[in-house]
Amino acid sequence: MTQDYLFHLINVGLQSVQEYLALHVLLCLVPAFFLAGAIASLFSKESVLKYFGADAPKYISYSVAAVSGCLLAVCSCTVLPLFAGIYKRGAGIGPATTFLFSAPAINILAIVYTAKILGYDIGVARAIAAIVLSIVIGLIMAVLYERRTGEHKGIKTFNGEEHSHTAHIFLLLLAILVIPEIIQSWTYLALVEIPLIAATVYLSFKWYTKEERASWMQETWFLVKMIAPLLLIGVFFAGIIVELLPSEIVVKYVGGGNFMSYFIASIAAALMYFSTLTEVPIISALTILGMAKGPALSMLLAGPALSLPSMIVISRVMGIQKGLSYIVLVVIMAMISGFTFDYYIL
Repeated sequence: MTQDYLFHLINVGLQSVQEYLALHVLLCLVPAFFLAGAIASLFSKESVLKYFGADAPKYISYSVAAVSGCLLAVCSCTVLPLFAGIYKRGAGIGPATTFLFSAPAINILAIVYTAKILGYDIGVARAIAAIVLSIVIGLIMAVLYERRTGEHKGIKTFNGEEHSHTAHIFLLLLAILVIPEIIQSWTYLALVEIPLIAATVYLSFKWYTKEERASWMQETWFLVKMIAPLLLIGVFFAGIIVELLPSEIVVKYVGGGNFMSYFIASIAAALMYFSTLTEVPIISALTILGMAKGPALSMLLAGPALSLPSMIVISRVMGIQKGLSYIVLVVIMAMISGFTFDYYIL
C-alpha cells in the first residue's frame, strides 16, 4: 500500500511537470530566458554598480540600487557576492541593503514568471513593493548605522548607444512575452508574434557584433541550465504538495484576514531556501489550496531576500547586529506588504 501511494505521488508530480511544460514553456519561459540573457550580457554590471557606491549622491544611489536587479538579472544566490563586494568597497549600508533586498525580488525572470503564473496583480505588486520597501529598508539601515565618510566624486554613466539598443531589444522581447496574454486567438497571435520575433532577430544581427550575440546566447543557455532543472523540480514537488497538504490547514494558517497569516508566511519564506523562480510554483500550489494573495505576496518578498544560508552570509558581511536588523526589517516589511495588498488594494 505504501509503495503504491508513493508511485501515485510520483505520478502526480510528473503530471504537474507535464502540464506545466505544455502551458508555460513556449510562450513564457523561452522568451523570458532570452530577455534575461540579453540583460545579463548586454548591460555593463560595472557601470551599474558604480552608481551606488559611497561617493554617489543619495537620490541616485538609492534609486539605482532599488531597480538595478532588473538590469543585472541577479538571483538570490548571485546577489550575495555582489552585495559583499560593493559593501566592502565602501558603499553605504543604506544603498547596499536596498540593493540586497530589491535585486533578487525584481529579477526580470521572477517578475514575469510571477505575473504569468500568479496573476498580473501579484506580479505588479511584487515589483512595486520590492522597489519601495527596499528603499525604506535601506533608509532605516542608514539612519541606524551609516556614518558619513569620504569625499563625493563623479558618477560614470552608461554608454548611450549600447543602452539604447539594449532597451529596444528589451521592449521587443517584453512585447513577445506579454502579447499572448492579450491575444487569445492563435491566428491573430501568430500574425503579431512572428513579425516581432523576426524584427528582434534582424535588429540583433544589425546592432550587435558576433561576439556580443554569442555572449547573449551563452548567458541565456547558462540561465536555462541553472534554473530550468530546479524549476521543474519545484513544479514536481508543488504538485505533490497539493496532493498531500489538506486545504483546511492552509486556509487556517495562511488564508488571510489575521496577523498570524502574514507572520507565518513571512517567517516560513525567510527560513526556506528558494532557488530562482522555484518559489512561484510552490506558492501557486499553496494558493490553489487556499492561501490568500496577501500572504502569498509576503512569501514572494521575504523568500528571495532571505534564507538560512543567506542570513549567515549577511551577518558575516555586515556584522551580527546589522544583519539581525536587516532580517527583522525584511520580515516586517513583507508582512506589511501582504496586509496592505489584501485590505487596501484587492
